[in-house]
Amino acid sequence: MNRSPLTRRAFGALSALSAAAVCLPAVVRAAQPEVPALGAVTIAVGGQGVLYHLPLALADQLGYFRAEGLDVRVRDFSAGAMALQAVQEGTADVCAGAFEHTLRQQVRGQAYRSLVLLGRAPQLALGVSLRALPSYKDLPDLRGRRIGVSSVGSSTHLAATLLLARAGMGPGDVAYVGVGSGVAAMNALRAGQVHALCHADPLMTLLEQKADTRIAGDMRSLKTAQDMLGGAMPAGCIYAPQAFVHKQPAQAQALANGIVHALKWLQTAAPADLVKAVPPAYLMGDRGLYLAAFGRVRETYSTNGMMPDDGAATALRALSRAHPELGDARVDLSRTYTNDFVRKARQKFNV
Repeated sequence: MNRSPLTRRAFGALSALSAAAVCLPAVVRAAQPEVPALGAVTIAVGGQGVLYHLPLALADQLGYFRAEGLDVRVRDFSAGAMALQAVQEGTADVCAGAFEHTLRQQVRGQAYRSLVLLGRAPQLALGVSLRALPSYKDLPDLRGRRIGVSSVGSSTHLAATLLLARAGMGPGDVAYVGVGSGVAAMNALRAGQVHALCHADPLMTLLEQKADTRIAGDMRSLKTAQDMLGGAMPAGCIYAPQAFVHKQPAQAQALANGIVHALKWLQTAAPADLVKAVPPAYLMGDRGLYLAAFGRVRETYSTNGMMPDDGAATALRALSRAHPELGDARVDLSRTYTNDFVRKARQKFNV
């Protein structure tokens, strides 16, 4: 099978992802000077350009938040754990990231709640560099090696830990290295700083097309994720401190409305529609590659934003498998999410 090389155009576009994620929405806002009725809300996100966060990007780019009276300002970070830190430090109001962060925070005595679900599977894959490990055959060959993740404590770290656990390896059998996202993560793998990389699409599809990267573990489909995790696994979501939910319910509702509207749009969007909707830099200079990556994960997006009945419990089981010390923690799952805002959004958009 012929494999496409990484072109300078794709490399440059990948480098521009973070800047585009922050700057392009500002350009859209500049053309619409009216002040939204509900004011501004800042969303921290770890890598807005990855497909994991596509519903957020669409809600922003298609003007769905503004239609709800909300001025959304996106702050892009290299990893989900860093986005959460921004919320904790008060430089962002809410976070777009992995649902399991709400579980971790409750164990640490902090109340966070998911408002609306973006994805129903982790949408992550583990790729091994055949440059660094030319004799690689299977997962046990990674014992004692360096595994790149967006940051320690992020969803990529959890996914890598779960994938390696299937091969009988514990967290101490490898060294996890935070490499960020986009071009930084790709360079870390290709330069041999890490032997393998766990990350999201479209980056993993780009690496997969190259002869020197082999996918060793895959959680980019509903079936593989459910087979591995034993149920519906909530992944990306918009989550917020409980204080925000209590004090700003109108803004929380507007956020849920915007995301549910975007999820509905995704159900019928043609490839050409998607290409027009996302910032050009997200395509990484290769429209075909981006659409191929989207096609691989499309089924994993939530169809309506609702947290599945067994979703929170599945996430807690997965987290406890990766971090056995959490197994004895008392977590009130009902306090880690709410479907109330999504129910109203579904009525509004007939989803």
